Amino acid sequence: MPRAVYVLALGIFAMVSSEFLVAGLMPQLAAGLGVTIPQVGYLITAFAAAMALGGPILTVLLLRVRPKTALMVLFALFLAGNALAAVSGGYPAMLVARVLTGMAAQALFGVSISLTAQLTRPEVRGRAVSVVLNGLMLGTLLGLPLATVTGERFGWRAAFWAVSVLAVLAALATAAGVPGTDRFTEGGTLRQELAVFRRPRLWLVLSTSTFVIGATFSAFSYFNPILTRVTGFEAGAVPLLLVAYGAASVVGNAVVGRLADRRPLAVLLCGLSLNAMFLAGFALLAHLALPAVVCLLGIGLVGVTLNPAMVTRVQRAGNARPLVNTVHNSFITLGIIIGSSVGGLVISAFGLRATLWFGVVLALTGLVTLVPDLAVTTEAAAREP
Repeated sequence: MPRAVYVLALGIFAMVSSEFLVAGLMPQLAAGLGVTIPQVGYLITAFAAAMALGGPILTVLLLRVRPKTALMVLFALFLAGNALAAVSGGYPAMLVARVLTGMAAQALFGVSISLTAQLTRPEVRGRAVSVVLNGLMLGTLLGLPLATVTGERFGWRAAFWAVSVLAVLAALATAAGVPGTDRFTEGGTLRQELAVFRRPRLWLVLSTSTFVIGATFSAFSYFNPILTRVTGFEAGAVPLLLVAYGAASVVGNAVVGRLADRRPLAVLLCGLSLNAMFLAGFALLAHLALPAVVCLLGIGLVGVTLNPAMVTRVQRAGNARPLVNTVHNSFITLGIIIGSSVGGLVISAFGLRATLWFGVVLALTGLVTLVPDLAVTTEAAAREP
């Protein structure tokens, strides 16, 4: 595996540490900004909306720029937004900061995954993507809990500054460790880049990713208040539980990475089914500590960890170039928008457990989107002698 793949994972680690920071600091941000928990949840929604809408625009602007240069531009934009979050004096400034960092993070995901495809052989791209996406899993395992602890001990502003330092280190590593490859020229003009989106199956495949991530984030966005207010854990225990959740994600990502190249559809079918089961179990048993933790770990194993299979399936339905990968990430972040925003609405109306039931609905809907491909696969298998 090229060394640059691991360097790209470090960049994603920095981005994810910032993305998930709000989820880990919900009570502190609510108090510091003078807003409610659902309003803090909408900061997650704003970040995701910026990723979904602004990320592809940035990617289009950078299509003819060398990948390494594009990464450095995106790091600079991310640092500007994260610094604004650290010094923000109120909710509006924080909202702007999350929009800036969301746009940069989305485009960086797309460029990094496409560069990974450019640097590796087709038969190992699923594994390579899982290595890059280990940055996402480690962001959950280490970045989020460490930022949460920093915020609890030194204030939420210190947590944003800590992530800024991490981003600087990732940018320096990228400058030193990522080769200066050619531009992504094989895609041709913007019209040619957009032509792939005329394929109906690609849109269905993209929608699966929305429901996978939406189901997970309907729970993940509100882990902190659920664990403290429903399960009854002390606030100091939440970072440890998030470490356990992140460890489960790292394990799940490694397993999915091994299987993604060969059977992405089967992986998604199994993962979504298990995720629906764990979400339902969490909703029913959130008041009991041990079952709640078991379900939380289960969501970690089969939630965001399905990313390598999702990426492999999308690249086969479309292509491996930056625009397709960035639009795919937009569909992923649309799931974050749905999970966090609708989750906040159902919490306001029905209580904290309601967002877990909403996640079950999203996971089951995701299974429905797999039916056409399953039918084709079954028919092809039946034709074999």
